[in-house]
Amino acid sequence: MTPFGAKVRELRRKRNVTLKEMAEALSVSPAYLSALEHGRRGTPTWYMVQRIITYFNVIWDEAEELQRLAESSDPRITIDTGGLSPQATELANLLAAKIGGLSQESLDHLLHQLRVVSARDNV
Repeated sequence: MTPFGAKVRELRRKRNVTLKEMAEALSVSPAYLSALEHGRRGTPTWYMVQRIITYFNVIWDEAEELQRLAESSDPRITIDTGGLSPQATELANLLAAKIGGLSQESLDHLLHQLRVVSARDNV
């Protein structure tokens, strides 16, 4: 499941909306919406994100959060380390090889650490 998909599912559950009801309101198939929630589809389009924001009638911070989550929810990532340092290539390959076996606690820790160093390095 992607971060965007988890948030959409959370919003649906809080509002007691079924997948079928939401899909019908958005004029998409329930299968598409399910695939979007579970990360079996790519990043949703800007237009689809706006339709979901409108559907849930969310504003400001929550709307911005949905947009940010959509942008960081591509389930099939390619990392091009050409021209970067050997350490960058090693990091990308190690992450690709090990990510499936990491615990939720380890994933949370690594994500936090990457956010900290990214902010420090102004990335």
